[in-house]
Amino acid sequence: MRSGAERRGSSAAAPPSSPPPGRARPAGPDAPPAPPPPAAGQPRARDTGDARAQPRPLFPWSKWKKRMGSSMSAATARRPVFDDKEDVNLDHFQILRAIGKGSFGKVCIVQKRDTEKMYAMKYMNKQQCIERDEVRNVFRELEILQEIEHIFLVNLWYSFQDEEDMFMVVDLLPGGDLRYHLQQNVQFSEDTVRLYVCEMALALDYLRSQHIIHRDVKPDNILLDERGHAHLTDFNIATIIKDGERATALAGTKPYMAPEIFQSFVSGGTGYSFEVDWWSVGVMAYELLRGWRPYDIHSGNAAESLVQLFSTVSVQYVPTWSKEMVALLRKLLTVSPRHRVSSLRDVQAAPALADVPWTELSEKKVEPGFVPNKGRLHCDPTFELEEMILESRPLHKKKKRLAKNRSRDSSRDSSQSENDRLQDCLDAIQQDFVIFNREKLKRSQDPTSEPLPAPEPGEGAEALADGEGTRSALHVCGTICPSAGSS
Repeated sequence: MRSGAERRGSSAAAPPSSPPPGRARPAGPDAPPAPPPPAAGQPRARDTGDARAQPRPLFPWSKWKKRMGSSMSAATARRPVFDDKEDVNLDHFQILRAIGKGSFGKVCIVQKRDTEKMYAMKYMNKQQCIERDEVRNVFRELEILQEIEHIFLVNLWYSFQDEEDMFMVVDLLPGGDLRYHLQQNVQFSEDTVRLYVCEMALALDYLRSQHIIHRDVKPDNILLDERGHAHLTDFNIATIIKDGERATALAGTKPYMAPEIFQSFVSGGTGYSFEVDWWSVGVMAYELLRGWRPYDIHSGNAAESLVQLFSTVSVQYVPTWSKEMVALLRKLLTVSPRHRVSSLRDVQAAPALADVPWTELSEKKVEPGFVPNKGRLHCDPTFELEEMILESRPLHKKKKRLAKNRSRDSSRDSSQSENDRLQDCLDAIQQDFVIFNREKLKRSQDPTSEPLPAPEPGEGAEALADGEGTRSALHVCGTICPSAGSS
């Protein structure tokens, strides 16, 4: 599916203009309007492979990777060997740089000291999770990720904790998320979008086999590897449903949520199932092709108004798109879940995907049409500056900080605790948290094989009410510091 149609916009300031009323190229679900893609016949920027069209890299990823590789290889002879019986912890990793942040969590690139493999590490502050009632969602995400693994998912390798934070170490995908590339004015061709739809179809088919609804498929949660293949991430509001069950919570990011989610919330209907993720794929595919979403929806819209919108507003398709692509989008964006394309078999039967070599695609043997520039790290460089300058509790100073805290706590009378409830919650998290080591798990399953290598490094979701799929492991913390209500 290689295509030269992906273009990157010039680094010069764009002339003032705006897309059609109510449309915008989003930096998130509620971003201000930005210029639409060039009209037919207007010149486009050079192909992403043309170095002359590229702005100066914000971060010299390739040079940094070579430098890290050479410096680490020189120290191979003295690299540490950890006791296999020892639980993985922060000391097992070298922190390299910050690459992202969320409402209560941050992400950095790390290198495991003994294997020299590189990963992305997400760490979430326990106290903030308690204050935001997010403990259940974090535990559920960990529970789900520990049980699944797929070529088109961002897979979990390790989980551990300390007094302050919970840590998740996952595949490092250096190609950036699709939202970042939309912000960089990348113009995605039909072939490239078809590939993303196919790769997400394989991921969703696998999740369905594990009884999982993701509920937050959107460009922000689809990461690219160095070669340009798509991987689904962020299971923070995913839910597990068994045969015959239906989800009912109003959960997701509104511009990407399926009509039946709002309908169930407003009218108290029968709920929804796996079909909601396929609607989100349709919204994502439309947005990648056109630069804005098919419906003018924002986080502030009331559920009742959105139910009315889906029954009165029709999606407008671009005349220059192929009829096969339009037909596929129509099937994905069908309001009725009964008639929506919502399974791998349905997708494979679509005329737009008739010539897809599914076996080769499932092994990443189909070459993507858009390959991220390997000369830069595809994230906002200000994350690293914030961590170094503004962060009051930087990760690289954690060891010294925790040692001081332990010394202070041991000298303080336990009866003088300032916040007994907070401490009870922290104690419950400490007790219930499950440490995970996929590398050790793989060795135990097949002692004769080497551990599988990590891949080459190369607007927040709403959960207004979400209690589906919680397991007994959360009962202690749930009793002390309950999360948002259940469905």
